[in-house]
Amino acid sequence: MSEAERKKQLLWLACYRAARSLSAGMISLAFPFLVLKDLHHSALTLGAIYAAACAAAAGQGLLIGILADVWSRTKTLWLAAVILPVSAGILCFSTSLWALFLAAILGGYSATGSLMGGGVGGAAQPIQNAALTDLSSSENRTKFFSWFMFLSGLAAAAGTLLTRLVSVRGAFWAAAIISAAGMAFLIPLRLPPPGGKLGQLKSARVLGQFSITGALNGLSQGLITPFLIPFFILVFHVTAKRMSIYGFISGSLGALAILAAPALGRRLGFVRSIAWTRGLGAALLVLMPLIRFLPFDLFVYFFTPTLRVAAMPVQKNAMAAMVARAELGRVFGWNQVSRLAASAGAIFFTGAMFGLADIGFPFYCYGAVMAVNIGLYFKFFRAAEIAATAAAAEAA
Repeated sequence: MSEAERKKQLLWLACYRAARSLSAGMISLAFPFLVLKDLHHSALTLGAIYAAACAAAAGQGLLIGILADVWSRTKTLWLAAVILPVSAGILCFSTSLWALFLAAILGGYSATGSLMGGGVGGAAQPIQNAALTDLSSSENRTKFFSWFMFLSGLAAAAGTLLTRLVSVRGAFWAAAIISAAGMAFLIPLRLPPPGGKLGQLKSARVLGQFSITGALNGLSQGLITPFLIPFFILVFHVTAKRMSIYGFISGSLGALAILAAPALGRRLGFVRSIAWTRGLGAALLVLMPLIRFLPFDLFVYFFTPTLRVAAMPVQKNAMAAMVARAELGRVFGWNQVSRLAASAGAIFFTGAMFGLADIGFPFYCYGAVMAVNIGLYFKFFRAAEIAATAAAAEAA
């Protein structure tokens, strides 16, 4: 495939991802308001729904990752794409408890992580990451991961803002229509054949290391991320219209932070990028329930996503560089499984803590888990990163 053709394919993939992220942004804001305010369910119920969705997204992500490696990248992307509009469509016609669970399970409404990384519809992330890796080179991959995540974040932020224009139920109609229409961008998309074999996995050691750090990432995300919007609903009684503005600001700042990833990777490298950004973000989040002062907590809400996602493109590029191309879907899928499986239990735990009015405890647990996780990044990857940097410098 020529360079011009690769760029054209990347453009189609970017347009599809923007439409999907726009829908995800609307869902991420509307869903907790639908559950907590319109239907008057408890935070524990919301936590149970998120936990079920998280576990289901893990299984879906692994299946999609396997299919991406051994069947077809293009067909698997279509399969993953159709699930999100179907899930949103369910809530257009029913808001029973069973419908809430079914829609969340199908659509991956786990709210773990940023929307740029798959906070809604996350089962599609392994195939999208594998496709982007196929269409880029090692020299420009971090840049493309950054731009794609920037586009996703900006579209998701716009989606939260657009929710102001419709009712909570209307947001699901809009999300279903937009995500379905976005599938049109997949029609001209052509991806190279995967070439993987079922039962063959040469990257098992790297996979195990990223699975452990991914599990701790998921545990920390599950403790806090799905409950940031409910935190403002329950503690400060923020309305949906005000929260849509706050969500837009937070998402936009997070999207802009992604553009710093290539420079961050060059200056600090993979491991130190993770340590500095996520360590500072964890410290701020620990202070959030202690202070409970709306301006300060909004500052934390606005800026911690920028710290959490800033190094994500560097991390994804590091994963892509360490594994064989034919195993990318499975490695990204397994990493997603470890992250989301750990998130599921953490989500349910935080839902129970919110219901017992012990809102601060999950935030403190988050800080402790993140400290351990950063230590493991240094243990697993720092020596190899130093050796690779030295080898590259010597070759130059």
